[in-house]
Amino acid sequence: MTLFLTGSPTRYGEERFTEDNGFLAEVKAALAEATGGRRLPRVLLVSAAPDDKGFTASVKKGMSDCIHKSGIATASITMLDRHNAHRAAELVTKADWVVLCGGHTPTQNRFIHEIGLGALLKDYPGVVMGCSAGSMNCADRVYSHPEFADEAVDPQYRRWLKGLGLTDINLIPHLEQVRGMELHGRRLFEDIIFPDSWGRRFYTFRDGGYVKVSGGRTEIRGEAYEISRGAMRRICDEGAFYLFMNLIFISPHFPHTYWQFCAGAKRNGVNVLGIADTNYENLPWNLRQSLTDYYKVNNLEDYDEVYRAVAWFAHKYGRIDWIESNNEYWLEQDARLRTEFNVTTGIRNDRIAAIKNKSEMKKYYALGGIPTARQIKGSEGRKAVESFVRKTGYPVIAKPDSGMGAAGTFKLSSDAELAEWFDAHPNYGLFVIEEFITGQLLSYDAIYNSKLEPIFENNSVFCDPVMDVVHYNLDTTYWVNKTVPKKLAEIGRRTVRAFNTPSRFVHLEYFQLDRDREGLGKKGDYVGLEVNMRPPGGYTPDMMNFAHSTDVYQIWADMVAFDERRKGEGEQYYCAYASRRDGKTYVHSHQEVMEKYGAVMCLCDRVPAALADDLGDQAYIVRFTNKKEIDPFFRFVTQRL
Repeated sequence: MTLFLTGSPTRYGEERFTEDNGFLAEVKAALAEATGGRRLPRVLLVSAAPDDKGFTASVKKGMSDCIHKSGIATASITMLDRHNAHRAAELVTKADWVVLCGGHTPTQNRFIHEIGLGALLKDYPGVVMGCSAGSMNCADRVYSHPEFADEAVDPQYRRWLKGLGLTDINLIPHLEQVRGMELHGRRLFEDIIFPDSWGRRFYTFRDGGYVKVSGGRTEIRGEAYEISRGAMRRICDEGAFYLFMNLIFISPHFPHTYWQFCAGAKRNGVNVLGIADTNYENLPWNLRQSLTDYYKVNNLEDYDEVYRAVAWFAHKYGRIDWIESNNEYWLEQDARLRTEFNVTTGIRNDRIAAIKNKSEMKKYYALGGIPTARQIKGSEGRKAVESFVRKTGYPVIAKPDSGMGAAGTFKLSSDAELAEWFDAHPNYGLFVIEEFITGQLLSYDAIYNSKLEPIFENNSVFCDPVMDVVHYNLDTTYWVNKTVPKKLAEIGRRTVRAFNTPSRFVHLEYFQLDRDREGLGKKGDYVGLEVNMRPPGGYTPDMMNFAHSTDVYQIWADMVAFDERRKGEGEQYYCAYASRRDGKTYVHSHQEVMEKYGAVMCLCDRVPAALADDLGDQAYIVRFTNKKEIDPFFRFVTQRL
């Protein structure tokens, strides 16, 4: 079913459906889908005054004329009222388009229950359109504000009625006509609707605006307002749209580029609700502009405090659809919050171990038939680890079972180093020990929709393992490929399917073997290293944008809002990153770097201190059309005296 809720499908005084906000085009498209484009639609009008023959006849003529003047040809138009109410089931079944006409809301409400319309419309495959009272009666629980003066003072008048259950939206139609209305000396909005909005939400817009419900998504198009907690706020502008979707973004201010995820979602009409531990006035201006609301906690590490923030947003804005940080550090907290608030769009507690613990990752790699280095848990004991190393040989890597980056990672090359490591780490049970694989380190980065289909893919190639960069204070160099090698894309997709993580931005790391290795593969094959169910860190998302002439922040936001990609790509480049470290002396000065590469420089930036261990202190990002230019750039920037 495609559902349209309108005050009137026409602008005031017009005799055809408005084209504003895409309304007429959307109706025609929905009708074409309902009929398969093979026949003219059969229209069923549902009266709001089934016993008033004159009114009903007038409404039928007016709506029929309006439909035809709008360029919509029909096979038939039938009015469902008292005289044919006994045929309601037959008429609904035959109809492609059911129009709930305007009139007196309680009168229509009684009629739709008399004919059992709610049950008849269950799983209805066609188009349903509400007009005024008809839109109000589409709600599960209908808010029927007084329409006549005596209703405003009648203690027996019922403002809440059972509706058709097609939506949970309570609509106040005809904003331009009713905003200043008074009933028996009482202002309709300030004295009736506003007090009734405590603990509830009403939506109102001028004729020509509308709500569309299709494919599980609800959106308002055109200038619109939300009425809640005794106040009215504008939520959508003319020509724009607003999705009924609440996204809570945790720590949107760090990394400093993540405001762009919020901006992309806001552009898509999503309610973006931020939670962080910084005063609102200290947030970057562009982030503040991207947030609908903000809740400051004293400490993001305090789960109870963050929980209360989410609960407050749920109370204020309704059901939370997404909780996300896109940050490795908060993955477990995100999962716990999703679980406790029943947010289904993301990883929950029952899946978090598979993407956080390196030992658990092995099981899912195996499910996908993806080779990985042999591994043992430190918790199996010192003797078991020593026996394991006798099989793999040295070197081996010891790293935290749960963690990110190179922090706490050790390369052990002898029995003595292994013994020394055990003695220095009484918490060795929290580590895994893995055979050392040599080869090219690279990543498969992608954004997946809810159907586990990639809507964006990328490949980055790293000159040195991050562990070596951190331990030996090296300058960071890596580059983004123009295209993703076919075999890497295949293994990346298998990995995502094996881990069953839809609707995510992923960063998967692999080694490409530099020699044949028994049990792993031939030279050039890919071996799984780690899965990271979040975007790559640092400046890599920006490098993807530079390389592919696109906007991955917006692509992610499109996935959130529409479950598809709407942002295209332009010319393709190689994008390269080279860094320098403070306190080191380089052959070429900063000025020389800028003079030589300024024309292709995409970004020159001081790296935030929290990222400097991995990424250096000064970043240079360039893009080339020719891959051969990458290595000379790396040498020019990083050559030290």
